[in-house]
Amino acid sequence: MLQNAGGYRWALTELNQRQKTSKGAPAYSRYVNRPLGRRLAALAYKLEMTPNGVTAVSALCTFSGIALIAGLPPTWIQGLAVAALLVLGYALDSADGQLARLQGSGSPAGEWLDHVVDSIKTAMLHLAVLVSFYRFTDLDERWYLVALGFQVVACVQFFAMILTDQLRRLNQGTKSHFLKGNGKSSPLYSLAVLPTDFGLMCLVLGLMFWQPGFLLIYSLLLIANLLFIVLALGKWYKEVRSFD
Repeated sequence: MLQNAGGYRWALTELNQRQKTSKGAPAYSRYVNRPLGRRLAALAYKLEMTPNGVTAVSALCTFSGIALIAGLPPTWIQGLAVAALLVLGYALDSADGQLARLQGSGSPAGEWLDHVVDSIKTAMLHLAVLVSFYRFTDLDERWYLVALGFQVVACVQFFAMILTDQLRRLNQGTKSHFLKGNGKSSPLYSLAVLPTDFGLMCLVLGLMFWQPGFLLIYSLLLIANLLFIVLALGKWYKEVRSFD
């Protein structure tokens, strides 16, 4: 583990050299979340926090945002709080891994904890939307199916992505994520897969008080994510099959 070799600016410079590859990263994650996470990781380093400590703060922010969705009627103030908490939680979710790489303290236990928190978040998010629909709106019950469908798609997508990444690393004989320089995606690709980005969902969930606009955007995102996972599953299966 590194000694406190420098302050915030030193950590920020070091972190810039230890970023994960941008290959496959959607636009929000690539251009907003990772840079924001880098700054939070540098701050966490300055405060002598551990990666698991950052993961815990990330979980607190994220689950607080989800609780607000299910627990309070949609208003612009509630929406602002939801978006802020989810955006901060997502940035901290990036920061814990960056801090681990900076400190040289990455471990299977830390990655396990990070993925477990992410899986709980994935399992709860759209259920909270469903609860909000039921408690605070007079929507036709068919809209409940949109939230349930999104829940299924999100869980399948998360599990498939994590499993493919683990098998890919196993096949290539590495225990760590690939750093930048190990391939990248074009800005156009990053924009094309933006609808699959959790960061975009964080912002959209802040619009639940604007019911017509939210329902339209939410439904379009579901369609985009469904198309993505149908195409991606075939591609990932062919890739994993080639490992044989």
